[in-house]
Amino acid sequence: MKGGKNPLKLLDIVGREQGPEPWAEGEKIPWNDPAFSRRMLAEHLSQDHDAASRRFQIIESHVQWIHDQVLDGEPTRILDLGCGPGLYTSRLTELGHRCVGIDFSPASIAYAREQAGEDRTCTYIEEDLRTAAYGTGYGLIMLVFGEFNVFRPAEAKAILQKAYRALAPGGFLLLEPHTYAKVRQMGEQSPRWYSAERGLFSDRPHLCLQESFWNAERSVAIERYYVIEAASAEVSRHSTSTQAYTDDEYRSLLNASEFGEVRFYPSLTGEAGLATDGLMVILSRKAGPSHTG
Repeated sequence: MKGGKNPLKLLDIVGREQGPEPWAEGEKIPWNDPAFSRRMLAEHLSQDHDAASRRFQIIESHVQWIHDQVLDGEPTRILDLGCGPGLYTSRLTELGHRCVGIDFSPASIAYAREQAGEDRTCTYIEEDLRTAAYGTGYGLIMLVFGEFNVFRPAEAKAILQKAYRALAPGGFLLLEPHTYAKVRQMGEQSPRWYSAERGLFSDRPHLCLQESFWNAERSVAIERYYVIEAASAEVSRHSTSTQAYTDDEYRSLLNASEFGEVRFYPSLTGEAGLATDGLMVILSRKAGPSHTG
């Protein structure tokens, strides 16, 4: 990924590659960059949109469904992978659960820790999901809001295998990935742009050019962002790749990681017809008697 420290030139945009390979231009948008992380935190906490995190009212309905329908109202130990600023974990602890959140956004983890204060029932780890140690003994491990799809297939498999080992017998895995159709739609979007006095990619006036590509052979959407600083005309590029899976492919991934029955739901309230923005819910379980507490 080429960011502000290695600026491109405007001519580099003109001569850009028209069919980039998935993940070739960067792992993902720089969530772990301190400045970007700080700006993203404001988006997570905004109640004007559901772009970075859902609005609190929606999160609360999700948490209630997880507590009532997945966990039968029984307190357990929960691991939230990609927890962001702890918007799910903080509410789950209020229902009696003990939670661990892992995320590699420094501003989000700092906010989550600040909100938790001295509450030892909710702890947060600043680390990459691919390299973090998950621990063991969880009754539920969750990875929501489409985060599963940003990883390369081999990385996604490794995360599932780590999650399986970290679950207690009878523990649940809850995924909220993108549908295949949604990822394809992301890759087939028309080019677009916007200007801003400040925004997610810069604290200064800038222009952001966006374009998308759909790699049909590998079922991956690639999205590029060229950010042009208004004062200097310096250009930085960010790229993110999103892997699409069919329902059968999701089921095969989980079965290959030793998960048994795989159940699909239309949303994190279990109901269809809600604004899920191309997300779906997958629930599976580690074999063995359930363990809570």
